[in-house]
Amino acid sequence: MYSGVVVLVAGTLGLVAVLYTLQRVLSDASTPLTSLPFQSGWIPREHALSRFHARWYLVTVVFLAFDVEMLFMYPWALVVGGLGATAVVEMFLFLGALFVAVVWARREGALRWV
Repeated sequence: MYSGVVVLVAGTLGLVAVLYTLQRVLSDASTPLTSLPFQSGWIPREHALSRFHARWYLVTVVFLAFDVEMLFMYPWALVVGGLGATAVVEMFLFLGALFVAVVWARREGALRWV
């Protein structure tokens, strides 16, 4: 009954094992921390798994606000002529909601770069 799922899981685990083994055999470094990651030619000043400052959360909110805006505005721009005034009103409501998000982020200090 579940033979397809079992074959899929077994195949996936087998593929992961093969790829992991190939990586271990073909990699340059014998231990992961002996070679530094490439960071535009600079030696890293902090560990790769270090924590980020909380202000980056607000920067991410601002980025997502503008990213999602463009994600929805492009298809809207293609069909707005056929939809009429209702589509324009809905887009202004959407932009108003994004504006509220940007105002909140500014109030929280996301746009302050000091």
